[in-house]
Amino acid sequence: MNLFDAHSIVSELGLAGVLAIIFAETGLLVGLAFPGDSLLFIAGVAASGSGAAILGGASLNPVLLFALSPFAAVIGSTVGYWFGEKYGRKLFDRPDGRIFNHHKVAATEKWLTKYGIGKALVLARFVPFVRTLINPMCGVIGLDKKQFRLWNIVGGVLWTELVIGLGYILGDVLKGSV
Repeated sequence: MNLFDAHSIVSELGLAGVLAIIFAETGLLVGLAFPGDSLLFIAGVAASGSGAAILGGASLNPVLLFALSPFAAVIGSTVGYWFGEKYGRKLFDRPDGRIFNHHKVAATEKWLTKYGIGKALVLARFVPFVRTLINPMCGVIGLDKKQFRLWNIVGGVLWTELVIGLGYILGDVLKGSV
């Protein structure tokens, strides 16, 4: 079992594994190396009509995948925000930390100001590494919870549904060639 390989997660852990990785990648700092986009794409293929044939028997229930993935992403990000709000200052105020330092906090504030909170939080979903760090950073800087909640939901739904949907469509397109 390889937690860093999307196909392995889908084929060996199924829907529960996909949801757990989405949650961990968006909410836990250990999720930095998990395969978010590729996992969602492969999960979409596995949920398509030809998923099992394309992926060597791996298939997922499309209704459950499309319905539950946004929840995993939104809840994970909410946990990340809470973690940053509760413990972040202690973790990110260290001047010598490689990943967790005050420079990252300042960069996050600058990014949110430059793009606007909504656009920044939605776009962050599509950028690995940023997708994981933006949520606790928003908690650290004290971003308004209502704004975070709104854009977290919008970003989580768009990210999961679009990437899964692309995989699902490709799986159906490939159905005739398998």
